Amino acid sequence: MDLFRQMDIVKEEALEAPIVVIGCGGIGSFVILALAKMGCSTLTIYDDDRVEEHNIPNQLYRLEDIGRPKVEALAGVVKAYTGLSLEARPERFDGQRPQGMVISAVDSMQARRRIWDRSVRYRAGVPLYIDARMGAEVARIYTVQPADPDDVRFYEATLHGDEEALRLPCTAQAIIYTGFSIAGLIANQVKKFVMGEALKREIIFDHKTLTLVAS
Repeated sequence: MDLFRQMDIVKEEALEAPIVVIGCGGIGSFVILALAKMGCSTLTIYDDDRVEEHNIPNQLYRLEDIGRPKVEALAGVVKAYTGLSLEARPERFDGQRPQGMVISAVDSMQARRRIWDRSVRYRAGVPLYIDARMGAEVARIYTVQPADPDDVRFYEATLHGDEEALRLPCTAQAIIYTGFSIAGLIANQVKKFVMGEALKREIIFDHKTLTLVAS
């Protein structure tokens, strides 16, 4: 890809840093394409699900992808749009030891806790961890450095149980523009990190009220 139009925003060589994305659904599918389009060239993606019909309206899949493993289908989409070949792993992420930035795009607090405890917390090989959460029209993004004790304390305070999560009707859980906006915000956080710019530890964007809080 010709990245000339962004060369004064982010250096192409800085985007060679490895990135692992866990989850290829309503958040992860858009995040992966955004990172690839931005020029991130070393992407590994994890998901053990297959594309289902109800995924089509709010995830980055085509009708012909129904029934295929999500990582396989998404790798094909990214290849078609960018020419980039991803490392696609059709497996559940459970205790693997990643190297590089890690982006969590999973859909339960239990999965987030497992990723954090088993694979990220105080892990020197993970310089940055981004956890994206979505509830209908509300996006939450947490960005921390897992080796920083202050960041560890901050992030762990956000890890409540699934029983405490807001329960939404099946017909009000996801809509495509929330996933798109999360992808843009995460790509921006990755750009800031590789360029040595200041990061926001918490970003909350409510699409219904059009309010953005970053701290």
